Amino acid sequence: MAISTITARGTDGDDALMRAYLRDGEKRARALNNRGPLRFNADGSLDAGILDAYWRHGFYIFEGVLDAGELADIEKDLFDILERLPTGRDSRVDAKGRPARGVDCEASTLFWSKPLGDPFGGTDLANGRHPVKMAEPVPDPDAPEEIVYLILGSLQFSDACLRVYGHPGLLAIAAAINGDDFTPFNEALFIKEPGRGASVAWHQDGTTHWDSPDWDQGCHGFNFMAHLYGCTAANGVWVVPGTHKLGKVDIKAMVEESGSQRLGDALPLICEPGDVAITNRQTLHGSFANTSEDWRVTVNFGFHRRSSVLGVRGGGVHNAPEVYDLARIRARSRMIGYAIDARCQRFPDETPFDYAPFADSGERYQWNAEAKAGLKDYNLLDLSI
Repeated sequence: MAISTITARGTDGDDALMRAYLRDGEKRARALNNRGPLRFNADGSLDAGILDAYWRHGFYIFEGVLDAGELADIEKDLFDILERLPTGRDSRVDAKGRPARGVDCEASTLFWSKPLGDPFGGTDLANGRHPVKMAEPVPDPDAPEEIVYLILGSLQFSDACLRVYGHPGLLAIAAAINGDDFTPFNEALFIKEPGRGASVAWHQDGTTHWDSPDWDQGCHGFNFMAHLYGCTAANGVWVVPGTHKLGKVDIKAMVEESGSQRLGDALPLICEPGDVAITNRQTLHGSFANTSEDWRVTVNFGFHRRSSVLGVRGGGVHNAPEVYDLARIRARSRMIGYAIDARCQRFPDETPFDYAPFADSGERYQWNAEAKAGLKDYNLLDLSI
C-alpha cells in the first residue's frame, strides 16, 4: 500500500509536526508483533499467539480476511448507499429526488459532521466520553456544509456487510474471546472521505462496567473493523496499546501532558484492503480528520460476553438505557443467524459457523426477502454497554 502520510496536514501551521508524527507512528506500528492471517489449531481453537498479542496490546490486525470478490460486493453496496443518502441533514430525498436512505428510521442511523470536523469532541454527547476536541483543519472551499461520516444499523442497508458479519473465522474469534455464548453489540459503516472525513476524538468505549467489582480487561467487548480500501496513519484509527487494562483513563490529562492531540504512545492501524482489525473497546482510541488523498471505509461490528450484558442496564449510548434480559438478547442475536445463512448462500463452499446458543435451542434462521424486510430499525435492540 502507498501510505499517504506525506499528503496529510494538520492545522494552525503544524503540518510538518503532523507529518512527522504520522511517519513515526507508522514505523512503530509496523514493528509491533500483532498482525498476520487467521490462524486456528487443529481442534478449531484460535492460535494462542494471536490471543496473547490481542490481550497484551488491546488490538490485532488479521491480514487478507476478505478477498477481492467480497470487497467488490461491499463496494457495490457502498456506492448504492452513498448515492441514496439525503442531500442534507433535514432532507428526505437523495440527489435524484428519491426517498433517501435511512430518513424513515426511528433508530439513530445517519450521523453528520462538517467536513474535517469533530462533532463529538469536547461535548456531552455519548455520555461525554470524548472530553477533548480534536483539531479541525479547514476544508477546501468546494466542500459541502455537512457530510455523513457514520451510518449505524448498517446491516439493514447492505447484504454484503451482513455476509461479513457472518464470516465463520471472525465469529470463531468472537467465541474465543467472549465465549461460545457471545452476544451482538452494534454495527456501523465508517466513511472517511478524502479531504472531508471527520475525526473521532480520543475516547474509550463503554460506560457500564468501569466501577464494577468484576471489572477486567474484557468487560466492554470488542469491535471488528473490516477495511474496504485499507487504512493509513493519515486516515485510520489510532490506539494507545495496553490502555484496555488500566480502567478509565484521564484523557484530558494525557492530552495536556503531550501538548496536543498527538498522543506520544499511540499507534495507527495500518491495513491493506481486506484486512480486519480487532480492537478492545476499553482501549483508548481515536482518529484524525482525513486530510489525505485516500478513502477509508470500514465495516464495523462488535460483540460482548453474555455475562457483561445479561441482567445489565444498558449504557444508553446507542439506545435508551434498559435492563437486558434473555428475550432481548435472543431478539438481537437473530442477526447472527441471518448473517450465517446469507453467507452460506453467497459462499456455499465455506463451512458455516455454528453459533452455540442456536445449536442448543434448535433455532434456525433463513435469509430471504421476508427476513430482509423485517430488519428495519433492528438496531433499536443494540446491546450497548
